[in-house]
Amino acid sequence: MTAADFLSLADYGRHFAATAPAGVRAWVDGGAGDGITAAENLAAFAALRLWPRVLGDLRAGSAATELFGRPLAAPVLIAPTACHALLDPEGELATATAAALTGTPMIVSTQASVRIEDLTAAVPGADLWFQIYPQPVFADTLDLCRRAVAAGCRALVLTVDAPVSGVRNAEQRAGFVLPEAAQANLRDYAPPPAVEGPRSPVFRGLVDPALRWAEAGRICAESPVPVLFKGILHPDDALKARAAGAAGIVVSNHGGRVLDTVPPAIAALPAIRRALGPGVPVLVDGGVRRGTDVVKALALGADAVLLGRPVLHALFAAGMSGVAHALTLLQTETEAAMALVGAARPGDIDATLIWSGPQ
Repeated sequence: MTAADFLSLADYGRHFAATAPAGVRAWVDGGAGDGITAAENLAAFAALRLWPRVLGDLRAGSAATELFGRPLAAPVLIAPTACHALLDPEGELATATAAALTGTPMIVSTQASVRIEDLTAAVPGADLWFQIYPQPVFADTLDLCRRAVAAGCRALVLTVDAPVSGVRNAEQRAGFVLPEAAQANLRDYAPPPAVEGPRSPVFRGLVDPALRWAEAGRICAESPVPVLFKGILHPDDALKARAAGAAGIVVSNHGGRVLDTVPPAIAALPAIRRALGPGVPVLVDGGVRRGTDVVKALALGADAVLLGRPVLHALFAAGMSGVAHALTLLQTETEAAMALVGAARPGDIDATLIWSGPQ
């Protein structure tokens, strides 16, 4: 099949579900526990109703926007996801090329299958950000940040919601384990030090026992590029993140892959936006599949959305051209939805475009 055979992101998802190897399918589409939150991420968007306005002036309409002074073709970024080489032989090189072609920033995962230095050199036209998983040794976390900045990444995204791995039964049943390729950015670092004294197997597996608010603040203080905290669901944590120096927030439940039965990210978004007020970049991920979802997210307070699983579905189906096509589909759908609700620009979208029931 070619990219032209797919008419929506859901088409890519169905093709992936029907044809991907069982282990890869469990890793990409599976959620933590019983998958309740992973499913509710989608259902929460579907439950929202748009409330359009008519006869506005749309002649200068465009989904184009900017974040941190950088242009975006639409309020969409590629979310950080691990080891793209599992989906296509070109891996992140294919994804980054598609991102550059479509004017979409890409957040590269710590667990990418290519070193960040090699990726930025290979695709110099891409707007690449870098996601940071805290390492067992805090000095290695700082080094990872410095390497990403030196390589040319324009922002850092610190994942704060996964101090340990979630219970992923789908992956366990399929016997899936991330391959060695996912260590491309981490091979220079020492294994975690031995833990002294008694500690449960779960807490021995902490990503970094030392990473707390003070250490997260140090990452912000030492970074010459914006640092966003990803994995915030509570408004109090959003305020603490800002106090620690975060330049922005990603409202996220990790795609429902870490802790099951937490709220859908889109449901947590409005309270976080109210707490932070205007002017602080707030992004959201989890459940975006249509341009209408992008408009709903912006209406509830997001500046942009992150797209994760659909990018992997498209990469599996048709490589670089599949990802470029999927991103173009979403950009086109977003502009169509904007026009149909009466919004010429992303800045015209607000909460009045969400139906709140009988008035």
